[in-house]
Amino acid sequence: MARAYWRLSGNSPPEAQPATGVPLVRFGQGLGRRALNFRRHSPAVIPSRAPSPIDKLAIAVVHEPVRAVNSYAPLPAGAREEALRFLLQTAADAGVTLVATRPDGDGERRLGQAWPFPSPFQVTVRTVSITDGVDRVEARARRSLERLGLPRGDTLLVSCAGDLAGVEGRALWDRLEALKARGLYRHIGFRAAIEDGPALLARRFQPDVVELPLNLLDQRAQHTGVLAELASLDVAVHATSVFADGLLFISGEPLPPGMAGHAHALSRIRRRLAEARIDPMQATLAYAMSLPEVSAVIASVASAAELRAVIAAANAPTPALDWSALQLEPATVAAAGPGAEGNGRVSSAA
Repeated sequence: MARAYWRLSGNSPPEAQPATGVPLVRFGQGLGRRALNFRRHSPAVIPSRAPSPIDKLAIAVVHEPVRAVNSYAPLPAGAREEALRFLLQTAADAGVTLVATRPDGDGERRLGQAWPFPSPFQVTVRTVSITDGVDRVEARARRSLERLGLPRGDTLLVSCAGDLAGVEGRALWDRLEALKARGLYRHIGFRAAIEDGPALLARRFQPDVVELPLNLLDQRAQHTGVLAELASLDVAVHATSVFADGLLFISGEPLPPGMAGHAHALSRIRRRLAEARIDPMQATLAYAMSLPEVSAVIASVASAAELRAVIAAANAPTPALDWSALQLEPATVAAAGPGAEGNGRVSSAA
């Protein structure tokens, strides 16, 4: 009707004046018909999202059958792959964006075959030991990306701080910097325990990321000023061992040999949490996530069910607790580590 009116009058319709400086948008009407021109009178508004605890949550997938639902009858290969896909999809749906990996075993290849598409994840890769030389370390770091099915990784971490402290430490770090310069990894860093002097290493090598053991029972990184010093160096901190090798969850069962002498202290901490009606998982996640210097909190999960429990605990309201009253004595923690992984120590990778 409007087009016919202007044709009969012999005039052209007036050009609409934009209310803002938003550019012209053309909408096609279909084959054989001219495009319609519209001007937006206000730009698109993207609603802001309040910060969420999940923004800090990262996961490390446990592939060993010891953490399977039934370790005596592990799932067949096809079912394991499907369970891993479901775990990763659950993480993606929840908003988790960081996955920490390790080079031993077949975990990298399994992850590479199970990523959701498109994958929302950034990936942290660890180096192998420097025992076989820096050439081997560099080649394996490249191979990790191939196994993961990724063109590049987010972070490459020296798996042992002792590798940097040795005679080939500088040569090793130069290889990591070269991989970063080539765009294979966006960030580089190292894993360290408190006993390794992570702040001193950070001053020497100037990493982007340092991964530290940190949990409710072991708060030394906070109280000794390590976190504050790393923050002053503009180093991102990834907290690992947040579940303290499961010590907070052991109730009515024998403790690992390395921690059996601390049963009374652990019982006292669990009792305080119970009196405050706080789940141990909720408490240890809330403590780690409340630290402003920590940019990622890595939780080990073996199944989608475990991940859902972690997500629920992370999203729970932050309890009003005196965190320092819930730690083991620093001397106790120091006596429990460092040692072999999974040896009952507070700072083991759990």
